[in-house]
Amino acid sequence: MGERDSANEIDEAAFRWVALLDREGDDPKLLSDLQDWLNQDPRREGAYLRAQALWLKLDRAANASEQDAPAPALSRRRMLVGGAGAALAAAVGAGAWVLSGGRNFDTEIGEIRHVPLPDGSVADLNTQSSLRVTMAKSIRRVRLAEGEAWFHVESDPSRPFVVESGLVRVRAVGTAFSVRRFDHGAEVLVSEGVVEAWVSGSEAAAVRLAAGEKAMVQERAPILSETAAPAEIDRKLAWRVGKIDLAGETLSEAVAEFNRYNQREMVVKQQALLSKRFYGVFRTDDPEGFAKSVHSSINVPVEITRDSIVIGR
Repeated sequence: MGERDSANEIDEAAFRWVALLDREGDDPKLLSDLQDWLNQDPRREGAYLRAQALWLKLDRAANASEQDAPAPALSRRRMLVGGAGAALAAAVGAGAWVLSGGRNFDTEIGEIRHVPLPDGSVADLNTQSSLRVTMAKSIRRVRLAEGEAWFHVESDPSRPFVVESGLVRVRAVGTAFSVRRFDHGAEVLVSEGVVEAWVSGSEAAAVRLAAGEKAMVQERAPILSETAAPAEIDRKLAWRVGKIDLAGETLSEAVAEFNRYNQREMVVKQQALLSKRFYGVFRTDDPEGFAKSVHSSINVPVEITRDSIVIGR
């Protein structure tokens, strides 16, 4: 990361460094890499101290609530800068990770956000998404209030990683998968490892999904799973790099997808056009480019203004 990183990005990276050191210990290369990271930006030292404070606070809170025993302090080898005690005391209140309530992550229309989590896992949030993440000693819990997210889960058999999306539950130990929330269920797509998916209250009917499989988990219907080709998985996750990958979707489906990412609404005036199918890779923030492609492909008028994009008449 460079000096242009935001304060939030630096704080998230610092917390991930603390989590990594807590897991790996005195690895010389890791300590050297950390020192290099600290040296690149004067703001990082303070962020690292705040992250240490929060990590220690989480350990103490978790042990007190779940084991009723004092938590071990961070070892002295992880306090890399002098005067840490006073800095930690001042920094505890400034952090965002609180064991009892977790932390919220949200994206606006068109925003894609990469979020390192303190256990070493990663969450990528798609447009208009909202997550609440809570880390405890026995479980890692993520609530997807709206939108879509992809997770790369750090393996920890003692702490399952559970995503809650309405009544839908998805459990993993170490894997990679996405969850997209809909009004009455969620779509689960597994890109690595294995997950279990079920509806709250029906865990006995959980379905196991392996890499290359997807399922629509609905609150009042059987779970429908199917195999997805690697190319389809890549297409479905193209949003992680700011792309929409069309491979025969109808114009109706394509327009709905572009409207997820843009304030300027795209509409189709001619109903007969809605079933036309399109192919190509487009930027999520370039609905105008897609509309021009539609114009050149099927020779229909396209009207582009500051407020809308109208296809057909």
